[in-house]
Amino acid sequence: MALHESVLEEFGLAPMWVRRGIATREEAQVVAPDASVNQARGAVAGQVAQEAMSAQAGDALQSRQEHYDGERRGASAPPVARETQRAAGAEMQPPAAVGQSQRAARAEPQSSAASRESQRTAEAESQAPVAPRASMQREQEPASHRAASPTQAPSSEPPNFDIPPDDDFAWFDDPGAPAPASAEMRGDAPALPAVHTLDWDALAARVSGCEACRLCEKRTNTVFGVGDREADWMLVGEAPGENEDRQGEPFVGQAGKLLDNMLRSLTLARGTNVYIANVIKCRPPGNRNPQPDEVARCEPYLQRQVALVKPKLIVALGRFAAQSLLKTDASISSLRGRVHAYEGVPVIITYHPAYLLRSLPDKAKAWADLCLARDTWLANGGTPSTEAK
Repeated sequence: MALHESVLEEFGLAPMWVRRGIATREEAQVVAPDASVNQARGAVAGQVAQEAMSAQAGDALQSRQEHYDGERRGASAPPVARETQRAAGAEMQPPAAVGQSQRAARAEPQSSAASRESQRTAEAESQAPVAPRASMQREQEPASHRAASPTQAPSSEPPNFDIPPDDDFAWFDDPGAPAPASAEMRGDAPALPAVHTLDWDALAARVSGCEACRLCEKRTNTVFGVGDREADWMLVGEAPGENEDRQGEPFVGQAGKLLDNMLRSLTLARGTNVYIANVIKCRPPGNRNPQPDEVARCEPYLQRQVALVKPKLIVALGRFAAQSLLKTDASISSLRGRVHAYEGVPVIITYHPAYLLRSLPDKAKAWADLCLARDTWLANGGTPSTEAK
C-alpha cells in the first residue's frame, strides 16, 4: 500500500481526489435547485475536506513509512548513502513536515500543481461552514423579503396572512371612506323636473331659458303665449315671426290685427275666453319652416299648455300648425271642413291670417271654418257668446 501511494505521489497523481471533489461540487452547484444549493455545497465541501484530510494523513503515513524504510535500508547501504540520509534528516522534523519537504524537492511543475490543489482544498474548507450559515440565514428571513425566482423550490413555511396581497381591493368598500359628493356639493345642476309636472309659472320660466335646439341662438325673445288660461278656445299658430320675436307675444302686426277681427266676429277677444300659442316658441331664422327635430323638442311645451288650459276646442291656424298637431303631411285644403282631435280635444283647421292677407278670396273659406269651430264648441258644451266669460 505504501509503495502504491508513493508511486501516485511520484507522478503527481495524489491530488486527484481533491480535483474529483471540486468537480463534483461544481456539478452540484449547476444541477441542484436554488433552495438546496447550500446543502449540496456543504455536503460537497465536507466530503472534499474529509478527502483532503485523508490524503494528508496518507501522505504523512507514507512519509513516515518511507522514513522508517530508509532508516532500515540505511543500515545496509554504503557509508556515503548513510551520510546523505543522515544529513537530510538532521533537523528532526515531524513526519508530516518530512513529507512536505520531500515533495518540495521534486520538480517545479509538480510542486506548483500540489500548491494549487492545496489552495483549493483550503478554500473548500473555509467555504464549508459558511454555506450552512447562509442557508440558515435565508430560512430565517421573512417570506416577503425573499425575491421570487422561477427556479425556487416551494417553501414549506405557512402563508403569512398578516401581509396584504398585491391585489387587495378591500379599500373599495372601506366603511370609513367618505361618501361620494352629491350633485349639489359638486356644483352640478340638478336634474330638471319633467315638463308635464310644471305649473304655469314654472312652464313659462322653462320656456324662457330653453336651449334644447339651435333656434335659441338667434332669438330675441321666446314667445310663450298670451290670453285667458282657462279659455274654452285655444288658437295654435306655426312659429313667431319678426314682430313676435321682437315683442315676445304671438300674432302681432298686421296678421295679429286680422286675427283680432276674426275673433270679434264670433264675439270673442284675445283676453276673453281665448288663449293663443305657437307650436314653436322661438323664431326660425329667415322665417323658414321649423325642422322636425325642433318641433319634437318644443312640442312638450304645447302639450303642457293644452293640459293646463283644458280647452273645449283647438283651432289650428295654417298648414304647418295643422300638420304638426295631427302628425300628417296632408294639405290644408284636404284637412279643412272636418273635425280632428289633439290630446282628446276637437281640432278645426283653417288658414293662417298672414296667408289671408295675401289671398283675399280665401277669407270666405276661413269664415266657414270659424263657423264650423263655433258649432263644434257649442256641441261640446260651449256657452253662447252672450253668456261668454
